[in-house]
Amino acid sequence: MFLFPGLRFLSLRPPLVIAELCARHRPHLEGVISVMKGKFMQRKICGLLAAVLGLIAFAPGLYAAEAARQAQTVFVMTNNADHNEVQTFERNADGTFSQGPGYNTGGRGSGGVNDPLESQGSLTLSTDHSFLFAVNAGSGDITVFGIHNNRMSVVDREASGGSNPVAVVQRQNLVYVLNQGGAGSVVAFQLEHQGHLRQLPNSTVFLSANATGGASISISPDGRFLSVTERLANNIDIFPINADGTPGPVVVNPSPAPGAFSATFAPDGKLIVSETGPAGGVNASAVSSYSVQANGTLTAVSQSVPTLGAANCWNAVTPNGRSVYVSNAGSSNIAGFTIANGGSLTPIAGTIVGSNPPGSTNLDITISGDGQYLFSLNATVGTLGVFAIRSDGTLDQPIEVEGLPPAAGENGIAAL
Repeated sequence: MFLFPGLRFLSLRPPLVIAELCARHRPHLEGVISVMKGKFMQRKICGLLAAVLGLIAFAPGLYAAEAARQAQTVFVMTNNADHNEVQTFERNADGTFSQGPGYNTGGRGSGGVNDPLESQGSLTLSTDHSFLFAVNAGSGDITVFGIHNNRMSVVDREASGGSNPVAVVQRQNLVYVLNQGGAGSVVAFQLEHQGHLRQLPNSTVFLSANATGGASISISPDGRFLSVTERLANNIDIFPINADGTPGPVVVNPSPAPGAFSATFAPDGKLIVSETGPAGGVNASAVSSYSVQANGTLTAVSQSVPTLGAANCWNAVTPNGRSVYVSNAGSSNIAGFTIANGGSLTPIAGTIVGSNPPGSTNLDITISGDGQYLFSLNATVGTLGVFAIRSDGTLDQPIEVEGLPPAAGENGIAAL
């Protein structure tokens, strides 16, 4: 007889879930102890409880080992207006990638042709890779998938708390959703056991004005700040995070450079911002890095370093925090930069470190969890660009993996 239901699965669950499983079965544990008589059985029960505590202590390592065993998988969101789906691409034993199964979110996307969401972060992995969050802009909700052995199942779907959700970010047991529609808002959720979301009371905060084009959301590594870019207003908003997880009042930082589109916190706490550049500029995009001050204002570290491409709207930082890559969608290429200890950006090689075929229009980009691959969503032609990252930070020639309908409104990419 297995005395503790759910215990056999603990080694495959993140620490948050382990703690909640133990709390859930505490009455059962206490009941077993109370009815068991004799020193022998008491020793057995105490030993088992000690094993549970030890398992909790070593859970992060156990879960990391489980995550490492998962095959490399890339997730792309179709954003279909009738039935939004997440399409997968899996790495084969020979190193190639092929299309895997698709998973229905249960919601509706916005539809469109090319980059209809105009955002970064519409498809986001949890930091421990146990959940995948997908925005359903058309139906106004968020789908949470549970991931196990490279297969997914829907574990929850909740209203976004606003209109037209376009991005989501997670840290520990908190999830924040950026709603682009209406006044534009950020809403906080508690991530509960088994991936369920619960909206926190009084957790809705608004952007600087209506229709400012909220385009990305990121959370600082220390959990103190949220950043949101307002694409149309050209602002970089900073929200302090209160002790209860709710966002505080917005601090609006006008971008010193034109076209602030997406912002990502690097592991060292510096904020990396992609800038599309001035209207009509030729290959005039740039990237900047900032320090966030205690009062939410920004101080530039590297200001508007040229990416030598057009329409730089997305960026991705390597897991070790040493490099950032940006997607020049208008010129179908990738630029790379090293991130120094103080957050300054230096171009890698000749800045352009990799190129997709002309006309690919690489939109979102992401980097594999092991830092060995960069993936681009080439929405116009319906392919996944697979770049191996060399030791010097440059990229190998891409492998173009087919399997997506061309110019069908795909947005969002994530990778294990």
